Amino acid sequence: MNRKEEILLVTLELAAENGLSNVSMAQIAEKIGIRKPSLYNHFKSKEEIIEAMYQYFRDKSKEALSLTDIDYGEFVKDKSMEEALQQSVSNYMNMNSGGKMFLFYKVIYSERAINPNAAKIMAEETRRMIIATKNLFYALQAHGKIRIDGVDMAATSFAMTIHSMMDYQFDCSSSGEPVSKNMIQDYIKWVCTQYGGIYDEKNID
Repeated sequence: MNRKEEILLVTLELAAENGLSNVSMAQIAEKIGIRKPSLYNHFKSKEEIIEAMYQYFRDKSKEALSLTDIDYGEFVKDKSMEEALQQSVSNYMNMNSGGKMFLFYKVIYSERAINPNAAKIMAEETRRMIIATKNLFYALQAHGKIRIDGVDMAATSFAMTIHSMMDYQFDCSSSGEPVSKNMIQDYIKWVCTQYGGIYDEKNID
C-alpha cells in the first residue's frame, strides 16, 4: 500500500466514525502518523481527498467484479432483454454494496444534503449510471431486443427508477423497515413486457 492509498483508507475510517464534515486534514495526518505539511504533498485539500476516494474505491470495486471495459454489444448478444437488464443491475448493485465502496457511499449518502462535495459525487455517480444504461439500451436496440421510441429517455427513466429503488431499499434497511426484496426484479420484468423486442417475445409468459 502506498501513502496515497493509506490516506484514502484512513480518511474513510475517520469519516465513518465521525462524519465527513468533522474530519480535518490535521486529524488525517495525526491518524497516519505524519506531519500535516507532509499530507499536503499528496493532496492539496480534503475535497481533493474525497474525490480521490470516490474514484479509488469505485475502481477497486469494479476490478473485484471484473466490470472494466464492458463491450455492451457482446454483453447482450446471447441474452434476452430481461437477462441483460437483470445482470447489469445486479452488477451495479454488487459494485456499490461491497466492502469499502459501500462504507464510502454510506458516508457520502448521509451528507449529500449538507455537503456540496458529497452532493457532487452522488450526482456524478448518477450521471455515470445513466450513460452506462444508455449504452446498454442502444446495444439491446441494435440486437433487436428492445422496441421503443426515444431510447435516451427510456434509458434515463430506467436508470433513475432503479436508482430510486436502491435508495428506498437502503433507507428501509437502515431504519429497520420491511421492504420487498423482489421490487427491482419485478420492475425489470415489467419493463421487458412493455418494451421487449423480437427475441424477448418468445420468453414472455
